[in-house]
Amino acid sequence: MRLINQLSKETGIPIGTIRFYEKSGLINGEKKPEVKTNNYVYYGDDVIDKLRFIQMAKAVGFTLNEIKEVVDAWYLKKISKKAQLEVLNKKLLQIDEKIQELHAMKKQIAVCKENIERR
Repeated sequence: MRLINQLSKETGIPIGTIRFYEKSGLINGEKKPEVKTNNYVYYGDDVIDKLRFIQMAKAVGFTLNEIKEVVDAWYLKKISKKAQLEVLNKKLLQIDEKIQELHAMKKQIAVCKENIERR
Protein backbone atom coordinates (compact mmCIF):
# COMPACT_ATOMS: atom_id res chain seq x y z
CA MET A 1 0.00 0.00 0.00
CA ARG A 2 1.26 3.44 -0.90
CA LEU A 3 0.19 7.06 -0.55
CA ILE A 4 -0.70 9.17 -3.58
CA ASN A 5 2.73 10.83 -3.78
CA GLN A 6 4.41 7.41 -3.91
CA LEU A 7 1.89 6.26 -6.50
CA SER A 8 2.65 9.33 -8.60
CA LYS A 9 6.40 8.71 -8.44
CA GLU A 10 6.03 5.02 -9.36
CA THR A 11 3.76 5.63 -12.33
CA GLY A 12 4.95 9.04 -13.52
CA ILE A 13 1.35 10.26 -13.43
CA PRO A 14 0.80 13.65 -11.76
CA ILE A 15 -1.07 13.67 -8.45
CA GLY A 16 -3.80 15.89 -9.92
CA THR A 17 -4.43 13.37 -12.67
CA ILE A 18 -4.61 10.51 -10.17
CA ARG A 19 -7.12 12.48 -8.09
CA PHE A 20 -9.14 13.18 -11.25
CA TYR A 21 -9.18 9.48 -12.14
CA GLU A 22 -10.33 8.67 -8.62
CA LYS A 23 -13.12 11.28 -8.71
CA SER A 24 -14.13 9.89 -12.11
CA GLY A 25 -14.46 6.40 -10.66
CA LEU A 26 -11.61 4.91 -12.70
CA ILE A 27 -9.57 3.94 -9.64
CA ASN A 28 -10.18 3.62 -5.91
CA GLY A 29 -7.96 3.98 -2.91
CA GLU A 30 -8.61 2.74 0.60
CA LYS A 31 -8.48 4.34 4.00
CA LYS A 32 -7.05 2.22 6.78
CA PRO A 33 -9.93 1.56 9.18
CA GLU A 34 -7.63 1.39 12.20
CA VAL A 35 -6.26 4.89 11.49
CA LYS A 36 -8.59 7.58 12.82
CA THR A 37 -6.20 10.56 12.97
CA ASN A 38 -5.95 11.37 9.26
CA ASN A 39 -7.75 10.97 5.95
CA TYR A 40 -4.87 9.36 4.08
CA VAL A 41 -5.86 7.20 1.16
CA TYR A 42 -3.71 4.20 0.30
CA TYR A 43 -3.34 2.56 -3.09
CA GLY A 44 -2.45 -1.04 -3.85
CA ASP A 45 -0.73 -2.76 -6.75
CA ASP A 46 -4.09 -3.16 -8.49
CA VAL A 47 -4.29 0.63 -8.82
CA ILE A 48 -0.86 0.72 -10.48
CA ASP A 49 -2.05 -1.90 -12.96
CA LYS A 50 -5.24 0.07 -13.66
CA LEU A 51 -3.29 3.31 -14.11
CA ARG A 52 -1.02 1.60 -16.63
CA PHE A 53 -4.07 0.25 -18.43
CA ILE A 54 -5.63 3.73 -18.49
CA GLN A 55 -2.44 5.30 -19.85
CA MET A 56 -2.12 2.61 -22.53
CA ALA A 57 -5.77 2.98 -23.54
CA LYS A 58 -5.45 6.78 -23.71
CA ALA A 59 -2.29 6.43 -25.82
CA VAL A 60 -4.17 4.43 -28.46
CA GLY A 61 -7.07 6.86 -28.60
CA PHE A 62 -9.67 5.73 -26.08
CA THR A 63 -11.55 8.48 -24.24
CA LEU A 64 -11.88 8.42 -20.47
CA ASN A 65 -15.58 7.60 -20.84
CA GLU A 66 -14.73 4.62 -23.04
CA ILE A 67 -12.06 3.52 -20.59
CA LYS A 68 -14.45 3.86 -17.67
CA GLU A 69 -16.91 1.53 -19.41
CA VAL A 70 -14.41 -1.32 -19.64
CA VAL A 71 -11.54 -0.80 -17.17
CA ASP A 72 -12.84 -2.93 -14.31
CA ALA A 73 -14.17 -5.74 -16.49
CA TRP A 74 -11.02 -5.73 -18.63
CA TYR A 75 -8.65 -5.53 -15.68
CA LEU A 76 -10.47 -8.28 -13.75
CA LYS A 77 -10.68 -10.37 -16.94
CA LYS A 78 -14.47 -10.43 -16.66
CA ILE A 79 -14.85 -9.35 -20.27
CA SER A 80 -14.79 -12.11 -22.86
CA LYS A 81 -12.22 -12.27 -25.60
CA LYS A 82 -15.02 -11.61 -28.09
CA ALA A 83 -16.10 -8.48 -26.20
CA GLN A 84 -12.50 -7.29 -25.98
CA LEU A 85 -12.15 -7.67 -29.73
CA GLU A 86 -15.43 -5.82 -30.29
CA VAL A 87 -14.18 -2.89 -28.19
CA LEU A 88 -10.94 -2.77 -30.18
CA ASN A 89 -12.67 -3.18 -33.56
CA LYS A 90 -15.06 -0.34 -32.71
CA LYS A 91 -12.09 1.89 -31.90
CA LEU A 92 -10.39 0.91 -35.17
CA LEU A 93 -13.53 1.94 -37.09
CA GLN A 94 -13.57 5.28 -35.27
CA ILE A 95 -9.91 5.81 -36.14
CA ASP A 96 -10.59 4.99 -39.81
CA GLU A 97 -13.44 7.51 -39.84
CA LYS A 98 -11.19 10.15 -38.30
CA ILE A 99 -8.50 9.43 -40.91
CA GLN A 100 -11.08 9.95 -43.68
CA GLU A 101 -12.16 13.24 -42.09
CA LEU A 102 -8.55 14.40 -41.86
CA HIS A 103 -7.89 13.47 -45.51
CA ALA A 104 -10.95 15.50 -46.54
CA MET A 105 -9.71 18.45 -44.48
CA LYS A 106 -6.26 18.15 -46.03
CA LYS A 107 -7.75 18.21 -49.54
CA GLN A 108 -9.82 21.29 -48.69
CA ILE A 109 -6.75 23.09 -47.37
CA ALA A 110 -4.85 22.18 -50.56
CA VAL A 111 -7.68 23.66 -52.65
CA CYS A 112 -7.59 26.84 -50.57
CA LYS A 113 -3.82 27.09 -51.04
CA GLU A 114 -4.18 26.68 -54.80
CA ASN A 115 -6.84 29.39 -54.92
CA ILE A 116 -4.61 31.76 -52.96
CA GLU A 117 -1.58 31.02 -55.17
CA ARG A 118 -3.61 31.65 -58.37
CA ARG A 119 -4.69 35.14 -57.31
